[in-house]
Amino acid sequence: MNLSTFKASLTAPTPPPEASVYLQALWYDAKGDWDKAHVLIQDLPDKTAAWIHAYLHRKEGDTWNADYWYSRGGRKRPATTLVEEWESIATALLQV
Repeated sequence: MNLSTFKASLTAPTPPPEASVYLQALWYDAKGDWDKAHVLIQDLPDKTAAWIHAYLHRKEGDTWNADYWYSRGGRKRPATTLVEEWESIATALLQV
């Protein structure tokens, strides 16, 4: 799967079956279900989850909390749009 096919899957009622929990969180976020995305990612202890968690809080407008999660993920808040960040995260995850 690449970014184009992942984005195309947003027309489906459920995420692609091969999507990791990280990609599922991004998928639900892109579908407008921030809460479902957050539930999927919030309790995972790794840096990838922290990155997505940070993005979600940035999108929510909670900059302080976002910065905390960026730090947990070993990153800094990017100076990009939310759309660009979403695509950056998805691209990185699809290359793994």
